[in-house]
Amino acid sequence: QVQLVESGGGLVQPGGSLRLSCAASGDIFSFYVMSWYRQAPGKQRELVATITSAESANYVKGRFTISRHNAENTVYLQIDSLIPDDTAVYYCNARHVYRNVNYWGQGTQVTVSS
Repeated sequence: QVQLVESGGGLVQPGGSLRLSCAASGDIFSFYVMSWYRQAPGKQRELVATITSAESANYVKGRFTISRHNAENTVYLQIDSLIPDDTAVYYCNARHVYRNVNYWGQGTQVTVSS
């Protein structure tokens, strides 16, 4: 079983940037496709970015940059030019390449406000 711990959220002014981190443990990190999702109040959870186990980003929404360091068991999400609509809880997800399993972190709150 994989444990995911997100960090890096907080309160930021519009136009600012944040770098979120998700540290994984419990299994071989490189066997997982990693994604970031977000869920704003009253809205459905939506996919923000996905990166393959080979460290190639294959989906990125707008102003987001996803990266991973397999040697460090960590995936990152860089968010630039933040706007109030980016306010949400951001979740890390790990989906195994071969097995039908996926795991979620607890989430980290991002609030964009002046």
